[in-house]
Amino acid sequence: MDADAALTTVAREEWGRLVAQLLARHRRLDLVEDALSDAFEAAARQWQPRPDDPHHQTVPANPTGWIRTVAERRIVDRVRAEAMARRKYALLAVDVTRQEPRGDPARQDLDAIEDDVLRLILMCTHPAINTESAAALALRLVLGVSTANIAHLFLVKEATMAARITRAKQRIVTTGIPLALPTAGALPDRMDSLSQTIHLAFTAGYAPAHSEDLISIELAGEAIRLARQAYQLRPDPALRTLLALMLLQHSRRHARLDDDGDLVLLADQDRRRWHHEEITEAVALLDGLDPTQPLTTRTVIHLLQASIAAEHATAATAEATRWDRIVDHYDHLLVLDPSPAAGLARAVAVAEAQGPQAGLASLDQLGPVPGHRPWAVRAELHTRCGEVEAARHAYEEALSRCRNAVEHRHLSGRLAQL
Repeated sequence: MDADAALTTVAREEWGRLVAQLLARHRRLDLVEDALSDAFEAAARQWQPRPDDPHHQTVPANPTGWIRTVAERRIVDRVRAEAMARRKYALLAVDVTRQEPRGDPARQDLDAIEDDVLRLILMCTHPAINTESAAALALRLVLGVSTANIAHLFLVKEATMAARITRAKQRIVTTGIPLALPTAGALPDRMDSLSQTIHLAFTAGYAPAHSEDLISIELAGEAIRLARQAYQLRPDPALRTLLALMLLQHSRRHARLDDDGDLVLLADQDRRRWHHEEITEAVALLDGLDPTQPLTTRTVIHLLQASIAAEHATAATAEATRWDRIVDHYDHLLVLDPSPAAGLARAVAVAEAQGPQAGLASLDQLGPVPGHRPWAVRAELHTRCGEVEAARHAYEEALSRCRNAVEHRHLSGRLAQL
């Protein structure tokens, strides 16, 4: 394996685990990410072949261990320098497990968690950190999602999101929030934040704001893996419905692009390429939900979103889709979650159920919706109505706002067909 491939593999597969291990040992959130970045930079320099012997193997046998060791040294050097300045050598290393009473029976289930990445997400979702900040922090710190893509998810500027993540880190450091696993008694209060964090990680895998790719299958798959681990830890309805939702949406991943890498709309996808075993699993999760169990608002939101996805996934053909039921689901969803994205999706469903003019009327009732998709929807509906100039204007507006290469290419092709 060459240096670039090794670095890419470690960054994609081990970043969150490295953060968790370093954080557990040193309890210095303000140092861990910088130390890891320094270690990756050092690896990029030192793992390259020697000019006098380009075939010499320079990648260590254990790349992850090499990165961890260098990061450890960076942290220790920094802490020692601080200790010398303050004459407080006790800062060198503190083991978080010493902060917890031994033999606490409430921690037995949590102690069984094997996944370091899940541990770190649970630590990031402390009640003292608001949900959006916790989600953003976990996405950046645990899964390595770029600040630009996180900003896209929250519909804010990149600089705003960077400042938000920095403030969340500073709050943890300055207020002494313990980055440790919660007790079993405190875990229920973390479920909504945890499920939102996982869902945002999954969403980041689809149509990244600044990317040549439409889908990051690895990131979306990691979010599903985390949801499975969390559900195994605590079979909470919020996680059950979220897992079903993600499985349904992810089941179409290999049909979303054609062989040339171009976008394929849902109606045109080859349903034989869908992962039907995942659809079956998701439907079973929804059907097995206990009707007597009380549901939080977020769980109901996930349930409605999953029900919409199930209507699409279980339809034998695009023409067989029950659009009236989908509109009804969106009506209920908007009562609980009156988000611009849900309103836009409802307008699309109305257009399919009642015709493009009805869809445009529904679109006109929405307030400002950021991004390129409202204009792309408007362009498609004007095209169906035979309103070429209006469609052309809408496509041009959509293109001016689109930052994803695959979607930009698709919109350009649609405009050229007018």
